[in-house]
Amino acid sequence: MTERFQSADLSAIIPVCGRHRELAALYREYKTALDALSPQVEMIVVIDGPQPQVTQQIEQLLQAGEPLTVIELTRSFGEATALMAGFQRATAPVIVTLPAYHQVEAQEIGKLVAALDGVDMAIAHRWPRAGSRWEFARRRAFHGIIAKVTGQHFRDLGCGVRAFKRRVLEEISLYGDQHRFLPVLANRQGFRVAEIDVRQSPKDRFERGYTVRDYTRRALDIFSVFFLVRFTKRPLRFFGMIGATTFGLGVLLTTWLVIDRLILHHPLADRPALILSSLLVVMGLQLFALGLLGELIIFTHARELKDYKIDRIIEYAPAEAAQLAAATTVASGPMERDARTSAASRPVPI
Repeated sequence: MTERFQSADLSAIIPVCGRHRELAALYREYKTALDALSPQVEMIVVIDGPQPQVTQQIEQLLQAGEPLTVIELTRSFGEATALMAGFQRATAPVIVTLPAYHQVEAQEIGKLVAALDGVDMAIAHRWPRAGSRWEFARRRAFHGIIAKVTGQHFRDLGCGVRAFKRRVLEEISLYGDQHRFLPVLANRQGFRVAEIDVRQSPKDRFERGYTVRDYTRRALDIFSVFFLVRFTKRPLRFFGMIGATTFGLGVLLTTWLVIDRLILHHPLADRPALILSSLLVVMGLQLFALGLLGELIIFTHARELKDYKIDRIIEYAPAEAAQLAAATTVASGPMERDARTSAASRPVPI
């Protein structure tokens, strides 16, 4: 069944952070494309911290009569926080996130919304994709690492054009720079996520480049997502694995030192290896104990944690079946009664 949008059935969130371009023109492109999907679209602009130039452009749109909701944060908190602030203000069951700069052609947004008929979240994959060979290699390496550490295969996590049902963000809280990994976290929670090919905007150009700090932060973000996806409910597997390895190395080194002292008669005084072996043993035990503590916390709150989603439930309706079976007693042949009784036992979706 195709989504039929009515008033306030579609919310669009535009987070304006450090990178933005031609906001007024971009807003009109978005508004024109979204108006084709809904007679009235809820447009929410979130300004991440004081940005006088951005505020001036938005005020001009408001003075022109544009139906905008503007949220301005006291300081820069990051795009993930801006998205959550916009979501808390949004009222529609279907939400679209749009970047404050050109990434895809605005007319392609409808493809993502239409895809929600069969999935909970649809993300854009810019294709065909423009860019240099270095950018292609960097993107491929990034998504390859994500696939390796999470087991999920995506091709364009850097694209901010996404459409999803409201319940996705009702169960996922974003912070830091986790907005890039929202599809990964949604998939981990059991939501159905699909990538949809859309045309890239000819104005989609990022000329600043990335610094060593940016690459370091992305590496830390990947490690954070790796832990959240793999070990959120199994902390002992993570800390226990590292702790057991550390403890094993410490035991092996201690054993070698004991053999070296008793058999080869080498003194242990002033040998850093003895301190290192003791440190490894103690550290391994502490890491293992930390994993056990995490397991106890998870076990205590296990009933409050739900990492699965139910698509639908089919049950039998005993009352309706009994009424239908009773109706077959009125002057019906044996074969007709059997057919009606069989129909009464069919599952009824709720």
